[in-house]
Amino acid sequence: MNDHRTSDEGGDGRTSGESQASVSTHVLDTSAGRPAASIGVELSARASLDAAWTVHARAATDADGRCTGLPALPAGTTHARLRFDVGPHLAASSARAGGADGGAFFPEVTVAFAVTAGEHYHVPLLLNPFGYSVYRGS
Repeated sequence: MNDHRTSDEGGDGRTSGESQASVSTHVLDTSAGRPAASIGVELSARASLDAAWTVHARAATDADGRCTGLPALPAGTTHARLRFDVGPHLAASSARAGGADGGAFFPEVTVAFAVTAGEHYHVPLLLNPFGYSVYRGS
């Protein structure tokens, strides 16, 4: 799953001069005004619009809401997808705030985006119980 071959070792004829795309993210809980720790994050990749998604890595946000150490995407990746498992965090936040059902309206957030070799993509998630926003950061 975490294939760390250089692009010229992938058997696709590319040279090592074409670097791979990379992805980072963090999650901020805007209703609490703080980072969201322990959010499960899954990074997937595909090589074309009609290709199947392949899970590339799994991680979790740290105390600062950052998901560090995601590996570079495989050579030939044209699209990346982040899936955030926000349900447990939102349910716990609801329970702490005295919410009746303790459930989460959004059990997960998924965002897919186009990537280009050699670029870095920082995709933060701003989260609250009934809405979220993502953007390409720096």
